[in-house]
Amino acid sequence: MTYPRTLGTKSPLAALRKFVPAKEPAERCGLCNAGLSADHRHLFDVQARTVICACGSCAVLFAGQHGAKYRRIGGSVRAFADFRQSDAQWAELGVPIGLAFFCYSTPLAQTIALYPSPAGATESRIDSRLWNELAEQNPLLRNLAPDVEGLLVNRIKQAREYYVAPVDVCFRLTGLIRRSWRGLSGGAQVWRDIDVFFADLRQRAAPARTEKARA
Repeated sequence: MTYPRTLGTKSPLAALRKFVPAKEPAERCGLCNAGLSADHRHLFDVQARTVICACGSCAVLFAGQHGAKYRRIGGSVRAFADFRQSDAQWAELGVPIGLAFFCYSTPLAQTIALYPSPAGATESRIDSRLWNELAEQNPLLRNLAPDVEGLLVNRIKQAREYYVAPVDVCFRLTGLIRRSWRGLSGGAQVWRDIDVFFADLRQRAAPARTEKARA
């Protein structure tokens, strides 16, 4: 039997909803603890070299602040269609695998390489002569935002991919590898995950503009 609903009277289900606790957000802002949406922004702790999740308000506070403890990380990825680097130049950089992210560190006052490993991101310093030589061939490298933007390189097997990418993209890759790596060689799953990661990057990357380097 169906009973007519009385106007202005809440259904039993609606009355019970107030006793159900609200779902906690999956992530919170690292500064103010506000709940975050899935597409939230990130800040970079320049000294600690760590990525921090941030709400929109906190992210705005650190936009364009070059001397602050935190710097806002941009969201765009650009692909180099004609990046110039020989195999010999790559070998000189001393990176032991075919994946690396290069950026300028203001605390160290030099370019560093971050490359993924089963233990997380491994950091090494890059000879300024080698980096300057590469920047002469690819002037856009001189326009990268210090600390928060860099050159992401994929030279796994036959791949030769070069991207201008935010630093949180690099840390996402290292986190993926740390989670998926199994045994001495990594296992089949980690290499599938790396393929998916770069397939997604290819799809959403805009072309890198061949603009003049900053003076």
